[in-house]
Amino acid sequence: MNDNERIQLIQNDAERRIDVVIDGKHFTSYIYPENIAKPVLYPIKTANETFITRGYPIANRPGERVDHPHHIGLWLNYGDVNGLDFWNNSEAISPDRKDRYGSIVHKNIIRVSSGSKEGILQVEMDWVDSKGNVMLSENTVFVFSGKGEKRNIDRITTLTAQQDVSFTDNKEGMLGLRMARELEHPSDKPEKFTDAMGNPTDVPSMNNEGVTGKYRSSEGLEGDDVWGTRGKWMNLSGVIKGEPISVAILDHPSNVGFPTYWHARGYGLYAANPLGQKAMSGGKDELNHKLRKGESMTFKHRIVIYSGKSTTDKDVERDYKSFIK
Repeated sequence: MNDNERIQLIQNDAERRIDVVIDGKHFTSYIYPENIAKPVLYPIKTANETFITRGYPIANRPGERVDHPHHIGLWLNYGDVNGLDFWNNSEAISPDRKDRYGSIVHKNIIRVSSGSKEGILQVEMDWVDSKGNVMLSENTVFVFSGKGEKRNIDRITTLTAQQDVSFTDNKEGMLGLRMARELEHPSDKPEKFTDAMGNPTDVPSMNNEGVTGKYRSSEGLEGDDVWGTRGKWMNLSGVIKGEPISVAILDHPSNVGFPTYWHARGYGLYAANPLGQKAMSGGKDELNHKLRKGESMTFKHRIVIYSGKSTTDKDVERDYKSFIK
């Protein structure tokens, strides 16, 4: 490998994946199998190849949770698009209920480029109803970079309405990550979470050995207190097998709904939800964003994965300023 291709993108059409390799180590893969209702980045690793994402439901790992089968790697979708639920769709939904759900279908690979400072992947997807009618076309650019102990993923997504589309305020959104067990909050009691369709999911209490995660927002809130609050960034820190790890999600000021609400749960769901304002704020705010046919909106986010040292607010703020510049 020469320095001009430190960051390599390796396309494998037969396996419906594109692998991202930085300095000879696998970082993440863009995968688009036909059975998971949306393309995702999965798995995602630190510079030391430690998994920060949960394995289930693709490659289960011992001791991890097996709830919410639609939480896979890093994704972007929403719980109410013209009344259809894109967020909760998975193989677990029975065929007789599929007409209430939407899917995101990989369509084209526009650009795959390796480089010394960054690798770029540009893809097209369609947001479709259960009959395959296209509601939104998606054009997403992923920019992968990293040096030393730090890794970055930029996701720039433009959604263009192919019909009039309403994003009714809903807590199930929008940019989501499902974290490895070690980066969850220690849990001392079982919990039950209900989705937009009223379907309950039980999240049992589990053995907390090695579970060290804690959220901290740009507004100084910590732990479970971050849920349903706004912030320009969020940082989740913990330790996996002695390796200090932090995962920050940065929200761009140009995004609709900035600063985003955080749908960040202690059991490992880590999501930025700019559109679900009424649900996230307990009715204080309301958005109900709409796109007319032909209109577009663009979301820009950066995910920063730090490892090897404890990360401070100053570290994240410095990277945030670099992101919005």
